Amino acid sequence: MTVKLQHYGMTTEALREFGMVPMTDEEIRGFLSSQSVGVLGLPTDGAPSMRPMSFWFDGDDRLYFLYVLGDESRKAELSEQAEAARFLVYRAETRFNWRSVLLTGTIEAVSEADCEAVEDVMEVAGRPDALEQAMGASETQLVEFHITDRTAIKHLGLPPGFESAAE
Repeated sequence: MTVKLQHYGMTTEALREFGMVPMTDEEIRGFLSSQSVGVLGLPTDGAPSMRPMSFWFDGDDRLYFLYVLGDESRKAELSEQAEAARFLVYRAETRFNWRSVLLTGTIEAVSEADCEAVEDVMEVAGRPDALEQAMGASETQLVEFHITDRTAIKHLGLPPGFESAAE
C-alpha cells in the first residue's frame, strides 16, 4: 500500500527512511478498537465540516456515532446529503510515537429496527460529560459509518539515524 501525502508531496515509501510505515489491516482494527474519539469530515459547498465525534467500532467495517439533535442539526443535514465522508482517528503519545487512521465511507442513520441490537453491543467510552448531559435532554440519532477505504500510518520509536546523529 502506498499512501500519497499530497501536502508534503511524499509517499509513505519515501518517508520510511524517517521511521514512518503503513499499518496492517490487523493493526488498524486493533487501533480502532482501542480508541473512542476521532474527527468526522463531511463535504459542504465550501470547506469541509469537521466535527469531533465519539465512536464505537464493530471490529470489521463499521463505526457508529450517536448524534445529539437540536431544532436544527447541520451535522445530520450534511450526513444525509453526503455521498462519502471521512473519519480521522489519531493518537500521538510523543513526537516519535504516533498512529493515524484515515477512513473513507458512507454514512446513514441506523433504522429504528436495528438500533436496539446495535446499542446493546455498543460501548462508547470517553464520551464527554457535556454530551452525556445533552443526550438526556435532546433527541438522538444512531448513525452508521460504513468503511469503504482505510489508510493508516504509524511511527513508533526514533527514526533511523536519529540516535547516531544525536551522539
